[in-house]
Amino acid sequence: MIDQNADAVGILSDSFINEIIQIIGASNLKQGDAVANLDYGVTPANFGATAVAFPSSVHQVASIIRSAVAHGISIVPQGGRTGLVGGSVSTPGQIVLSTARLNQTVAIYPVERVAVVEAGVTLQSLQAAASEHNLEPGIDLPSRGSATIGGMVSTNAGGISAFRYGVMRHRVLGVEAVLPDGSIYSDLTRVVKNATGYDLKHLFIGAEGTLGIVTKIAMKLEPVPAATATALFGLPSVEAALEATRLGLTVQYGHMRAAEAIWNSFFKLTAEEHIWSAGDYAPDYPVNLILSLGGGDEEQLQMELGRVYEELSERYPHMSAVVATSQAQEAELWRLREDTDLIYRRYPAAPSFDVSVPLSQIEDYTARCLPELQSIEQSFDPYVFGHIADGNLHIVLNVAGADLTPEKLVDVESVLYRGLTQSGGSFSAEHGIGSKRIHSLRETVDPVKFALMTQIKAAVDNGRTLNPGKVIG
Repeated sequence: MIDQNADAVGILSDSFINEIIQIIGASNLKQGDAVANLDYGVTPANFGATAVAFPSSVHQVASIIRSAVAHGISIVPQGGRTGLVGGSVSTPGQIVLSTARLNQTVAIYPVERVAVVEAGVTLQSLQAAASEHNLEPGIDLPSRGSATIGGMVSTNAGGISAFRYGVMRHRVLGVEAVLPDGSIYSDLTRVVKNATGYDLKHLFIGAEGTLGIVTKIAMKLEPVPAATATALFGLPSVEAALEATRLGLTVQYGHMRAAEAIWNSFFKLTAEEHIWSAGDYAPDYPVNLILSLGGGDEEQLQMELGRVYEELSERYPHMSAVVATSQAQEAELWRLREDTDLIYRRYPAAPSFDVSVPLSQIEDYTARCLPELQSIEQSFDPYVFGHIADGNLHIVLNVAGADLTPEKLVDVESVLYRGLTQSGGSFSAEHGIGSKRIHSLRETVDPVKFALMTQIKAAVDNGRTLNPGKVIG
């Protein structure tokens, strides 16, 4: 039923606001100027809505949804607001539902290597809780301090370790979620083997809050290695970076934990910002690679990195390497890769792209795309970095979002997305669709798949209560 008391400019009715206050208390509903004092995350548009609700239980979430349905109000769920594709943007007349108070680590089961957490728990908090049992979530992101587990489920986040442990879809064993009618879906399975019909948790993983609001998650954990060793390789080509990655995957001792490629423009940016230099390591290698190993003995891991270097240098003599000899030096190397905020401080709202390319095609893809981007605008020298072990590349233009015309943005997308689907890649590797990539999904996805997605949305949320205007529009 549409609330006749809500006016045309999107002001929520007093009756609806009073119901929400009855559910969560006045102090947990922010309106007007109080919303402006909240951290909006990566974009002010996240708080386009006039009210933000902070429930503290699944039952409060369910009650808010039922009230919203009765009043014809749509809900935008939000976690850490770190998304880059507009999946959490809201407008007047909507209400934002924040999971910030759903922040309890319910239990860590060390024997099972499973954690059960509420949706608002940050990745960093889960990492800290799991580390007390020498375990880790098997997934890591630079935004670990802000990104929430519920948000990561909703976007099917990937990150640094996806080549080894998979993305969130492979980490989640069970979920609790509230459906668009306010009913509570509860399946907090804690075992890997579960063949009890349709695996419905996958409706919520990657759906960006359009099919249900995830409130609790059962997630697999992995043992933390006793020791790590990390090196930075300066390499002449993508081919050399892929070869280094192959050698890292086939070490005789330990295992590869990360292989992060940093193309020259981004490496120079972060190295200059952090005043980083090391011996004979030049700042102008075409590709730089952070290679990290894990295992039981640091000395053995360092020897493995030495063997990787020896094999690489035989084939690529004009290369260099720096091996971290302390945790502080490891952190310095990782800052060169993870300080992506530096780009956005220099170029506000810089257009960013997140593609997956089959490994065998990365070299040809970058060799084609980078010159073609410069043909659009000669000043384009994009920042390229990413998870080279799984083919996920992040490409950020060196231009403020406000300075790129819509026409040129279309041209840029045409260059970056051309042929990706046909080659077995993806135009959205881990950032999702949100509101910014709907047109790209429509243009590139199999039409039968898009039709089925539309049918699922209509069947589950026919009233378009949850996060309308996202994923499928």
